[in-house]
Amino acid sequence: MKKNIGFLGLGTMGDPMAINLARGGYDLTVYDAHGKCSEDLKDMDVCIAETPAEAVRGKDLVIIILPENEEMSKILPGPDGLLENIDPGTLLVDMGSHSLEVTMDLAEEAERRNFMFLDAPVWGSRERAVNGLLTILVGGPLDYVSLCREILTHFGLHIIHVGQIGDATKMKFIVDMLQAQLIGALAEGFVLGEKFGFKIEQILEVLETGGVASPLFHAKGHSIARGDYHRNLALKYICGSLRYIREITAKNDLHLPVTEVVTQVYEKAYEEGLGEEDFSAVAKIIKKG
Repeated sequence: MKKNIGFLGLGTMGDPMAINLARGGYDLTVYDAHGKCSEDLKDMDVCIAETPAEAVRGKDLVIIILPENEEMSKILPGPDGLLENIDPGTLLVDMGSHSLEVTMDLAEEAERRNFMFLDAPVWGSRERAVNGLLTILVGGPLDYVSLCREILTHFGLHIIHVGQIGDATKMKFIVDMLQAQLIGALAEGFVLGEKFGFKIEQILEVLETGGVASPLFHAKGHSIARGDYHRNLALKYICGSLRYIREITAKNDLHLPVTEVVTQVYEKAYEEGLGEEDFSAVAKIIKKG
């Protein structure tokens, strides 16, 4: 029997994830607050809902992948919103990247309204979403994970259970922090290398043969060399994660000096209008000096 799935949020990551679910043969209903829906998805046998309520009623599983403030406030509350219309016993999987506060508030709503909930932010680029190669960090009961693991494999190569609800959000902060630092370091290496007279391609050739070689350096390094900052993971989301980390470190009396400097650089990039570009566009700011 087909599983009935509601999928809300058809942005950079959500659209290819939904396409892969549709290809998997599931009974899929999709919704996007801005009316986004790719032609590929429209050509498939999916139902395009007009309200969040229509997308979640009668579903076995509901997946949301939404930015925090604006999108969540459009979809969760109200008479046509998700919370008033999701059936008791439904499993809600939140795959967006949010503050810990928002994640825990949604978990409390799940307990109060008697539906199941998993905290499961995704990690990866749009390209990896298209090819079903995302990493999914999961926080919540293992028996809930078992209910949806097969479904998640249609867009996730690695499904990693990291602990209780909230733990996946915390782990995603660590991932975003390290990604931000690595791209900042790479961009500074390019600036210094070009000052010495090297081309970026020469620097990458050296880096890719040694201990600092990484898929991130390979993918982002070559795109920076081409001047291609087409959005895979928006800079504004990395900047948001860095700000959340700053709040957490302040509350817990932690001092992360490298992260603080990197946060300032990403904030400058955001303030200069690069928020909608890929987070590697921070290289533009570093190059300007």
